[in-house]
Amino acid sequence: MPSPNPHHSKPPESSSHVHDYDSDQDTDPDSGLELVELARDVLSPEQDYAAAASNPTEQQRPPQKKVWGVRMGGRRGNKRHVYGELGRGQGGGSGQHDDDGYHGRYSEGSAQEDDNAPLLDRPRRSREQPQRHQPKDAGSWLRQRLPSFGGSNGGGAMANQGNNNNEEDEQDEDDPSSSRQVAVGSSQSIRYPPNLISNAKYTAWSFLPITLYNEFSFFFNMYFLLVALSQAIPALRIGYLTTYIAPLAFVLMITLGKEAYDDIERRRRDNEANAEEYTVLQFEDPNKSYSTGRSSKKLKSARSRKGSKRFVSERDRLSDIQEEEEQMEANGAGQPSSYVSEISKKSRDLKVGDVLKLTKGNRVPADVVILKCLSLDAPAQQESEAHPDANLLGDLVEDESSSQNAADSGAADQGGSQGETFIRTDQLDGETDWKLRLASPLSQNLPTEEFVRLQVTAGKPDRKVNDFVGSIELSPLGPGEVDGQPKAAPLSIDNTAWANTVIASHAITLAIIVYTGPQTRSALSTSPSRSKTGLLEYEINSLTKILCFLTLAISIILVALEGFSNTQGNVWYVKIMRFLVLFSTIVPISLRVNLDLGKSVYSWFIQRDPGMPGAVVRTSTIPEDLGRIEYLLSDKTGTLTQNEMEMKKIHVGTVSYANDAMDEVSAYVKQGFHITDNSSNPALVTPSSTYASSGNVGATRTRREIGTRVRDVVLALALCHNVTPTSEEENGQTIRSYQASSPDEIAIVKWTESVGLRLAQRDRKGMTLESPETGRVLVKVRITDIFPFTSEGKRMGIIVQFYDKLHPTSGEGEIWFYQKGADTVMSSIVVANDWLDEETANMAREGLRTLVVGRKRLSPKEYQEFSTKYQEASLVMSGREAGMQAVVSQYLERDLELIGVTGVEDKLQRDVKPSLELLRNAGIKIWMLTGDKVETARCVAVSSKLVARGQYIHTIAKLRRKDVAQENLDLLRSKTDSCLLIDGESLSLFLTHFRREFISVAVLLPTVVACRCSPTQKAEVATLIKEYTKKRVCCIGDGGNDVSMIQAADVGVGIVGKEGRQASLAADFSIEQFHHLTKLLVWHGRNSYKRSAKLAQFVIHRGLIIAVCQTMYSIALDFQPEGLYKDWLLVGYATVYTAAPVLSLVLDKDVDEDLANLYPELYKELTSGKSLSYRTFFVWVFVSIYQGCLIQGLSQVLTEVDGPRMVAVSYTVLVLNELLMVAIEITTWHWVMVVSIVGTFLMYVGSVPFLGGYFDLKFLMSLGFLWRVAAIGAISLIPTYAGKVIRRTMKPPSYRKVQGI
Repeated sequence: MPSPNPHHSKPPESSSHVHDYDSDQDTDPDSGLELVELARDVLSPEQDYAAAASNPTEQQRPPQKKVWGVRMGGRRGNKRHVYGELGRGQGGGSGQHDDDGYHGRYSEGSAQEDDNAPLLDRPRRSREQPQRHQPKDAGSWLRQRLPSFGGSNGGGAMANQGNNNNEEDEQDEDDPSSSRQVAVGSSQSIRYPPNLISNAKYTAWSFLPITLYNEFSFFFNMYFLLVALSQAIPALRIGYLTTYIAPLAFVLMITLGKEAYDDIERRRRDNEANAEEYTVLQFEDPNKSYSTGRSSKKLKSARSRKGSKRFVSERDRLSDIQEEEEQMEANGAGQPSSYVSEISKKSRDLKVGDVLKLTKGNRVPADVVILKCLSLDAPAQQESEAHPDANLLGDLVEDESSSQNAADSGAADQGGSQGETFIRTDQLDGETDWKLRLASPLSQNLPTEEFVRLQVTAGKPDRKVNDFVGSIELSPLGPGEVDGQPKAAPLSIDNTAWANTVIASHAITLAIIVYTGPQTRSALSTSPSRSKTGLLEYEINSLTKILCFLTLAISIILVALEGFSNTQGNVWYVKIMRFLVLFSTIVPISLRVNLDLGKSVYSWFIQRDPGMPGAVVRTSTIPEDLGRIEYLLSDKTGTLTQNEMEMKKIHVGTVSYANDAMDEVSAYVKQGFHITDNSSNPALVTPSSTYASSGNVGATRTRREIGTRVRDVVLALALCHNVTPTSEEENGQTIRSYQASSPDEIAIVKWTESVGLRLAQRDRKGMTLESPETGRVLVKVRITDIFPFTSEGKRMGIIVQFYDKLHPTSGEGEIWFYQKGADTVMSSIVVANDWLDEETANMAREGLRTLVVGRKRLSPKEYQEFSTKYQEASLVMSGREAGMQAVVSQYLERDLELIGVTGVEDKLQRDVKPSLELLRNAGIKIWMLTGDKVETARCVAVSSKLVARGQYIHTIAKLRRKDVAQENLDLLRSKTDSCLLIDGESLSLFLTHFRREFISVAVLLPTVVACRCSPTQKAEVATLIKEYTKKRVCCIGDGGNDVSMIQAADVGVGIVGKEGRQASLAADFSIEQFHHLTKLLVWHGRNSYKRSAKLAQFVIHRGLIIAVCQTMYSIALDFQPEGLYKDWLLVGYATVYTAAPVLSLVLDKDVDEDLANLYPELYKELTSGKSLSYRTFFVWVFVSIYQGCLIQGLSQVLTEVDGPRMVAVSYTVLVLNELLMVAIEITTWHWVMVVSIVGTFLMYVGSVPFLGGYFDLKFLMSLGFLWRVAAIGAISLIPTYAGKVIRRTMKPPSYRKVQGI
């Protein structure tokens, strides 16, 4: 939190924050003999180069009159204070230096080094230098000149040196519930979390426990685990042990392998983001950096004695002193607090306290506080060229010619660069408007080398992306500055850039990291990844419980029919257990294998679909849920829209222009801004200039009036904005672009350029407009006041003074107030008219974002009176905003001349309108959740046809009272056909106090639009719909602010778009366009669900029929628990002989894609779950019992009760029955189906000779075997097929109906 008195706040008492002063003072007036070498070594590179540049010859220097003792005395005690550990241990000592040590570090050997040697990593200077006279107190003076590294408030630097050397090992753990103090450019005393992005679900330690728990939480997996474990008991063992263990192990391997692969892919994608390179400023001890051999300008005495080891005369020494003093004085400053270099770090290696160097297009890797913004304008570049070595950061442009005392002074608040940069926050809050961010004045004009004197205090990690409270402190240079107290300044949200925002300005931004990794705003707003399980899995789990109960019932009944008698070695409960094992095929473990393989096939289809290029399946366990969606929650920005604004329409009162008519606007502008003055100081256009109609001499009066109106509105639009033009060099060409906090304004300024009036230059003081064709300046204004847009005011205004000449000679000129805003507020500000309401309503129906433009001319007296009152209101401490607005309303916002209305379109994504209509017809209710403004959300909802033409839109905004909230709920209950438009503040009130009442009403509405939603609110809405309705919810988005919503949904879909890949990486399915969603749901989702439903029922039928045969066999054997098909026959039936045909059902389809899109109602019927319901399940159970009883019963009747002949007939009919049942169930044949059925049959025939241990092979070659198989198979299949044909004829399914149309 900021200090109550920022200019007199004491620094925190921490070993990382150093404020001690050496008690030793230099009292020897003659101690300057050797100090010249000392001062020479601590000069910064900037000072050194500047000295060389400004003093090319000694003759050019003015003679020095000052006394050395006086000059140096002014520097004594001017000790710098540095936060952190930079150069720890360098400044401490007893106040005296050993002569050898001192001479070795600061000998004149540096003068003999190569001037082109690198700045860093040099070998230490040789100690083999001639011994010279060493003043005893020079070390004391050195400590006063350099920072006291490693000291504390309580004592000297030496006292804590040993402790601080091991600071990394002794770092305290971070307490996330407390605020933090961050030393700039230094390691911190507290250990903060690493800066890692992680969307992974598992770690190396948690993978097995979590996945196994998830698997065995399903009943049938636990059932098979118990069956497999039972085979370890000899009394319960039936056949091979592997018969029961191998299938379970195979299922687990498939599932775990798929989960591992999905998670490894997530980690790989995370690693790509974590390995992104960033430039970090490294602050080093200047004493260490320079003393180890910095290239420098040689002193005269050094040059004269190069290569000589003789003693230097006192005269040479004094010459050196004079020369060095002149260099120091020319530079105007002493030694900097640090030496700055640039290093490259990966995102994962960034730490709290690191200072980042960010440029345009860089993603901000962590939450940062902006310290400095450096523009790349032409004057700065010229200055940089004049001093190419004046900045160690290379391309940073800054003015560091002023002294550090001046940089530290409070005057920084009043003048100098304000440090502006723009960021894009669409990854965080969904808004495409560029946000203006500012560096604190305290750090903006501070030289980069002095950043180590800064400390940032920030609050605890928080998920509020629009709120931040902090402060920044600057430690003093010495005790004489502001009583030795550090200066402080407050920090707010305007001084920050959160993780995953993007630098949008063509400038360099220096920022310090304050929150990393899981403590960033975006991470705290993101829900943790969770394992998603499809609804089909839960439904099959329920059916499995029924099958298990059926198994237990049959086992008990068979034992009961025997009378619970005990035979030798078999007691009745052991018989029940053996029957349970025998009937375990009723609960088919192969069901999981087939379903998982089916999911892989569906995923392959989705990713290979040519109609969905770039589609990626990241969670392959839930493709069937794509066919069960009933609620779609969509982001707006970048999902429904393209983030591109375009001026579509303009109305000037009597005529409207759009599309091709814009050419006529260009003609009017060309005439209206025509300048014939070719003098050196030509006249410029002002609003009162006469409209030039020379291009059309015969123009009528009406045409001239229209031309004047068009000129006025174009001029107003070209001036009333906050847009700044920029230019960049790309491939040798200059590309012009615009920066602004609103894309609407950029669209309007681009439109004015297209019709003939271009914004050429803009700064805080003025604007220049020119012709795009000739480049000639047409309009030049001075900006006097700007009234920025606010969500409350819904308008922005500007006061400008026009210049009548290109080079004005006087300060006089027309003063005009321009304003544009929403029609709801501007209608009461402009003069009465009869067309505004009608025209804005027409544009709104077209889905255009309307802006009403007005103007008012001010006399110098009126403006002076307004300015005085406005200044007075701005100084009031209480009610300042209201007072300032009252002055504006009184003097400016009254009887404005209405000059036009504009209509701007937020371009929709391709095919959004038909896609939304198709999804609605498919029975999906669509909600739009966005972080954007209410007006914007309303316009997009209308333009995208999310809201039907004429549909009532009930708007709830700024709701704070519970009674009003209840009234709104009552009104919505009576209008369930309306659309609800609600903002985040009101939504929060409903979710807090009327949670259940609100959702019960909202789910009845066809459309809900929620704007100004935070990421957590989006996720909360998705969770609430799931919990209340028990329906499947799909969420789709493209930004980082959508990740929580996507992960909270049953099915999360991410769009790879302009907002980056974060949503795509966290989603279950990734697509590139919104209209691909219709194909993903209506085609792939429907097919996946119907295929899996049919596959699951067929696998259950396959297991149930063999269990019925086993039951019939046990009854024939007097209820003995003996196996009918053992070992290979049991394993082969579920794998080799039936697996491929059954699995080929995943290729089946009832309608083609065109019919599915033409009749989306086919999708709607899936939501009821009729494809796999208790009704269809029991139909298949009845079919299985019928076929199983006939096959086994007739086999025993026609052959023998027990023996290889019966087994041969029964097993063969069983296999053929399954193959033919697959053929009967197929709707649309695929060549793979034919191959699998025919191939499996041939495989079975080919394997018969190897089944002599189970079959009577001689009997198989006889005619008796063939007619028995044919007869039993016909009796089993013909009634089943006949029943299916009759049912389809009497009550045809929907797909049969549309196929017949």
